[in-house]
Parts: sequence; C-alpha cells; structure tokens
Amino acid sequence: MSLSAAFTNALSGLTVSSKMAQVVSSNVANAMTEGYGRRTVETSAVSSGGVGYGVKIDGISRQVNESLLQDRRLADAAAGEASVTADFYASVEDMIGDPTDANSLSAKMASFESALVEAASSPDSTGRLTTVVNTAKAVAEQLNSMSDEINDIRLSADKQIANQVDLLNTTLNQVDDLNDEILKATTNGRDATALMDERQALIDQISEIVPLEIKERDNGQVAIYTSNGATLLDGKVYEVGFTETGRMAANFSLEGGTLSGLTVNGKEINTTEDGALGGGTLSALFAVRDELAPAAQEQLDTVARDLIERLSSSDVDTTITTGSAGFFTDSGSAFDTADELGIAGRIEVNAAIDPSEGGEVWRVRDGIYATTAGDVGDSTILNNIADALSATRAASSSAFGGSSYSASGLMSELLSNYSTARQSAELTESYTTAKQEALVEEELSNGVDTDQELQSLLVIEQSYAANAKVMQTLDSLMQELLDL
Repeated sequence: MSLSAAFTNALSGLTVSSKMAQVVSSNVANAMTEGYGRRTVETSAVSSGGVGYGVKIDGISRQVNESLLQDRRLADAAAGEASVTADFYASVEDMIGDPTDANSLSAKMASFESALVEAASSPDSTGRLTTVVNTAKAVAEQLNSMSDEINDIRLSADKQIANQVDLLNTTLNQVDDLNDEILKATTNGRDATALMDERQALIDQISEIVPLEIKERDNGQVAIYTSNGATLLDGKVYEVGFTETGRMAANFSLEGGTLSGLTVNGKEINTTEDGALGGGTLSALFAVRDELAPAAQEQLDTVARDLIERLSSSDVDTTITTGSAGFFTDSGSAFDTADELGIAGRIEVNAAIDPSEGGEVWRVRDGIYATTAGDVGDSTILNNIADALSATRAASSSAFGGSSYSASGLMSELLSNYSTARQSAELTESYTTAKQEALVEEELSNGVDTDQELQSLLVIEQSYAANAKVMQTLDSLMQELLDL
C-alpha cells in the first residue's frame, strides 16, 4: 500500500469516527426526548481497482420500530377514549352524590320525607310546615342544578371537540409542511432525521384524538389515515370541519340540527365510535355530548316527572283538579307528558305553598287550592303526600328497566346505575391505560440505551486513536523521506 493510500484510509477513518462520536453524543443527549429516533451512521468501503481507499459515510439512518410505534398510537387513542368515558360517569355519580352526603339528592329527599312525618305528627306547627316546603324546594333545586350540570357537561364536550378539531387540522398542516421539508432535504442529500423526529412528535400529539395509521411513501414522506379508513393526509391535507355552539339546552341535538357534526373536506361523516374518525377522544366527546349526557338527562327527567305525578293526584290532595298543577309544577304550570325533556331543569314547588312566592304554608296541610285555612289538627293530606312518595310505581323511562320504585328508591336506582357504569368504565380505562403504558415502556426500551451508546463511544474513541496513530506514523515517515 502506498503512503498516499494509507493516508487516505486513515483520514477517512478519522472522519467517520468523528461523525460516529457526534451521532452517539446526540443519541445520549436526546435519550429522553419525545419523538427522537436513535441514529446510526451507515458506512461502506471505498475501493478502486481492487485497492481499498478507506471508508465513506453513506448517510445517517433513524432507527424506529414502526410496528411498535403504530401499536402504541392505537393504544393512545383507546386509552384516551376510555378516559373521557370514565370521567363522564364519575362526574354524573359525583353530581348525584353519596347518600351519606347532606348535599346529595338522596339525602335531600330523605330530609323532605322526614319533614313530612314530623309535620304530620304536629300539623298545627307553622315551623314544621315551612320545613316541608323548604326541603321540597331543596329537592327541586337539586334536580334543577343537576340538569344544568348535564348541559354544562355537554357544552364542555362541544368546546373540547372544537379544540381537538382545530388541533387536528393545525397538526396535519404542520406534518404536511414537514413532508415538504424532508423531501427537499433527502433530494439534496441533507440529513432529514431531525425533521422526522419533529414530524413523529406532531403525529403523536394527535394519536389520542383519532386512531391513526401511518403509511410510508417515497423520499421519507408519510400519509396519514384513520384506523377506520378515512384519509387525513396523502399528498394533500383533508380538512376536518366542525362548528362550535355557544350555548346548550336539553333539546339540542345533532339530529335536530342544533348541534354540529363532523365533515372531512366538506363531506359529512359518522361521529360515533364506528365512524371514520371513531375510536379516540374525539368520538368519545361526541358520545358524551350526543348519547351519554342526553341519557343522563332522560333519567333525571324521569325522577322529576315521577315526583310531579305522585303529588298531582286528587287522591293525595282533594283540592287538585284535572289539569291543575300539583305540589310540584313545571315552571309554575301543570306538567304535560308530551314535554318531558328537560323537566328536571324546570321542576318547582307550587307557588301557592311557597311564602317566598306569596304562598301560604298552611296549604300544605289543608290543600294547595284551599281558599281558607282548615282544621289545624288534620294531617290527612300530609300523610297522603308521605304515602304517595313511599308507594312503588313503574318509572316512565325504559332506562330503569320497567321496575317499580318509591320516590327515594328511584333516586337510589339512579345513583346505582351510574355507580355501576363508572366502575365498568374505570375497569376499561385501567386496562387500556396499562396496555398503553406497557407499549410506551417497550418503545423506550427499543430507543436509546445510554449504556450501549457509551460502550460504542469507547470503541469509536479507540478507532479514532488508531487512525490518528496511523496519521502520526505516516507523518514521521514523510518527514524522514524529506530529510534524505
């Protein structure tokens, strides 16, 4: 081998060793950086006429397990969906309240029933009659508040949908821009791995919103589809459309046109879990807004309707006539069964017995529509009210299975339904989260191993030192030749 060939070999070895050291340093520095793919230097031998002329760098490759990455992204979406559902059921359960909590619906109903028993034992007591009215108002106000909270949950879900659609569209456009930058870098022979890291981090940001499938294209490009087959990015960005609402009411619905659905490039798509964008937090929020919360409203309305109907009969109060409002009213009027939706938000105590509305509490004892006070010792109507509340009757909503309940029993069943649903949802959330965390751990384990990188660095240093020694020796030989 000639001195020039040896010099070329050693110089190329130094160059490659230097680049490898730089790449190892980058790997170690970014071991915990989200989206970072471990780099390796791709090399090949250089020869001419069967004579070796060192080594050259073919490029920097990014080591990523695409199959594992895909599984983890799908797990992100499943875990996100389960979390949204579990949070909803937990919110409704908290809203109903534990019976041991004085602010719960069951506790307020128990106070109302206790007040009736105490008033019946001393019907001449204005204080006890006032307590009956106040505890009844507390029950109605609790139902009003819960109905408002359900609307707030729906409105919050609608706002979150809008935010996620904005994030989805923004991120897709950013990924498209990075595709262009990567294409320019690869065609010009530049290292595009940092751009690929940035692109991966962006895609990961939206993997919880919609379950994604990434398809590799030429020159480092990627296309993005949903697991249910919708195209989000493939050469161009497909825009997701949604219109946020500014307010919410119990009768607002997607079917009625008062709430927005989703579009992709202007085409309407199914918003359910089985739809084109289903399976992540986005479809879960639609489920909360359009299915789960309306179902909760329906059950709450059933409880309110049950209270109104129990105490609207002339069998309970002989002064009540057909078509007139009873103890509880629909915003002051008689309840119309054709207008049940949202009744939980409108139920009120009859103004005739509410002193704050100009009513008289003695009418609780003597009859809502009595014109004058009757026998102060007569507890008949008070006992009738208590009996009507404790009697079992079938619930109007099929959500309660057609079984018969007392007024307080129906409220307990409401709590039981959501407690059971919350536990089931939390089990699903626990499973999906554990799976997602396991995949994250596996992904990290397949990433940068700092111990391995440092061991590689030692080998690289030895290689660098060996090539440097060759250069030093060649320099000495050249000096001796020049001195001859």
